[in-house]
Amino acid sequence: MKILVASHTYIVDLNCEKFKTLAQLDPSIEVTIVVPKKWKPGGVQNKIIETKYRIEGNFKVVPIPNFSQNNQGLLTFGIDVLKLLNEFKPQIIQVEQGVKSFAYAQLITLNKWLNLKAKNVFFTWWNLPYESKFPISSLEQYNLNNTDGLVAGNQDGADILRDHGYNKAVAVMPQLGVDEVLFSPKKQPDLAHKLGIKEEDFVIGFVGRFVEEKGILTLLKAVESLPKQPWKLLLLGRGELRERIIKESQKIGVEDRLIMVESVAHDQVPQYINLMNVLVLPSETTYKFKTLTAVGWKEQFGHVLIEAMACKVPVIGSNSGEIPNVIKEAGLIFPEADASALQNCLSQLMLNPALASDLSEKGYQRVLENYTNKALAQKTLNFYQLITTC
Repeated sequence: MKILVASHTYIVDLNCEKFKTLAQLDPSIEVTIVVPKKWKPGGVQNKIIETKYRIEGNFKVVPIPNFSQNNQGLLTFGIDVLKLLNEFKPQIIQVEQGVKSFAYAQLITLNKWLNLKAKNVFFTWWNLPYESKFPISSLEQYNLNNTDGLVAGNQDGADILRDHGYNKAVAVMPQLGVDEVLFSPKKQPDLAHKLGIKEEDFVIGFVGRFVEEKGILTLLKAVESLPKQPWKLLLLGRGELRERIIKESQKIGVEDRLIMVESVAHDQVPQYINLMNVLVLPSETTYKFKTLTAVGWKEQFGHVLIEAMACKVPVIGSNSGEIPNVIKEAGLIFPEADASALQNCLSQLMLNPALASDLSEKGYQRVLENYTNKALAQKTLNFYQLITTC
C-alpha cells in the first residue's frame, strides 16, 4: 500500500513517529509525507523553518515549495507536488489541514487529473458547531463530496461533519501518538531536590499554556482548601496569566507551595511529569475566539493526558470537549469551571493512595492499548484497509 500524507505538522521529526511506525508494519507499505518547504509556526516560535528531505527505508519526508507559510487553511503546494504524485502513484492521499483546506482541494483535484484513483482522506480537530458561508461553504462541500475517509481527532469533530452531510467512513483518533519510551515512569530525585520538592509532598501538576481557557485559575481556586497535608502545585508552561497566577497564589496564601517552570524542550517534559502525583487538565470551553469561519474553542484532545498516563501518573480532567473520551475510566472527571468539584477530586487522590495507584495502572494500560505510536499506526492501517475495500 502506498500512502501519501500532506501536512505542516510533520515539519517536526518527532511528530512523524506514527507514520514511520506505520511504514514498518509491513514491507509492502510505503509512506511519503509532503511538508511545506518553509513554514512559520505560531506561538513562541517566530522564525521560518526550512524543512529537509528525509528517508528511512519505506518512509520519506519530502519538502515541497508552498504558498502561505503560516496559515493552515491557505496552505497549498507548488508544481513539484504534481511530479511527486505522478511518480509515487499513492493509493491513499491524506491531507491533515481540516475540511476547509485549500491543500486538500488541491490534492483531490490532482488525484482526479492524474487519474490516480487514490482514496481521499482528511484529518480535522475542529469540535464546535459552525456554519460555513459562501465561498467557504463551496470549498467545504467540494472536499466532503470527494472524501472517502475522515479521521477526526475527537468524537465531536466526527459528529459535526456528519451534520454537514458527510456519510462515509470515520475513524476517531488523535493526530499524534505518545512515545512510551520517552514518556515512562522514572524517578527524578535530583530534579525534585532542585525544585524544593520533598518526598512527603503531594505534587499537583499542570502542563500547558497559562491562559484562561486552560482552566488554570479554576485549579488555583481548587487548591485553596485542600486537606492539611504537604502539597506543591507544579505549573509547567508559559502564557499571559503568569503574573496573575502569582498574585492569586499570594492572595490565597499558597505562594510558598507554587512552583512555576517556563516551557522546556519536549524531551524534558517527562522528567517534570514524573515528579507529579496527579496531572490536572482543567480546560474550559470559551466563545471568545473568532476565525473567518467559526467561533469558540473547547479542548480538542488533551495530549498531555496520555503523556501523564504513560508515566503512570493519575489524571484529572474537566468535561470540556474530548477529555472524558480520552480518560474514560482511567481517571477522574469534573464539570468544567467547578473549583469545588476539582478540589474534591484532588482530595480523593491525596487521601486514598489505593485509588491513585489503581487509576495510574488503568491509565497506563489505556495508553498502551490505544495511544502509542504503534497502536495508532495499526489503527490507521486498519482504517486504510477498510476504505480501500469499499
